[in-house]
Amino acid sequence: MTQETAPILAVEDLTRKFVKNGTVVEVLKGLNLTIRRGDSLAVVGLSGAGKSTLLNILGALDQPTTGRVLFKGADIFQWNERRRAIFRNRNIGFVFQSHHLLPEFTSLENAMMPALIQRMSPRRAGEKAADLLTALDLGDRLTHKPGELSGGEQQRVAIARALIMDPEILLADEPTGNLDTETGGKIQEILLELNGNRKITLVIVTHNEKLAERMTRSVGIKDGLLYELR
Repeated sequence: MTQETAPILAVEDLTRKFVKNGTVVEVLKGLNLTIRRGDSLAVVGLSGAGKSTLLNILGALDQPTTGRVLFKGADIFQWNERRRAIFRNRNIGFVFQSHHLLPEFTSLENAMMPALIQRMSPRRAGEKAADLLTALDLGDRLTHKPGELSGGEQQRVAIARALIMDPEILLADEPTGNLDTETGGKIQEILLELNGNRKITLVIVTHNEKLAERMTRSVGIKDGLLYELR
């Protein structure tokens, strides 16, 4: 299988164990999953089932105990930490339930941050961030700090930050969980449009059944095992 024909992400026999109070807890028990370029995948399950653990491993924020995670056929956990950091920055966009914006910086500065870390020129990073924020209807909020924004506006800044490096994959962990129904619906539309129009591969951990139904695929995690829903 060549890099061109390989799935964009694949999980093989993935396990993740933690030690809690001297007891080994096996959160993930031999998961296998294939994600094709352009997929939109919902990951559902009860709290504590291991959904966020799986997402963090897919994005190389956490490491598996055993098993492999392949990005276009390459095992990301065979890379050194520096290469994994570059992979996270350039290929993966993260959107979390809590937006994790830096309170002392403006919307524009928060959205620019991943680009500046990769030594993009401040001018270019600022232009890209402004374009993204404007596309997300935040053109009049560029100089506002997070404390001056609504919850939905803060989440849109977080989405702009996730997109600034033009990632191939967007990983979102309960991105509408802290939002009211109307605002959450708007964020859902933005994410689904990114998948539909930009062909960004989208993986969302969610309790929202309506959102899961709108994804092209849906899987569940229960008792550490993964199963296909549709």
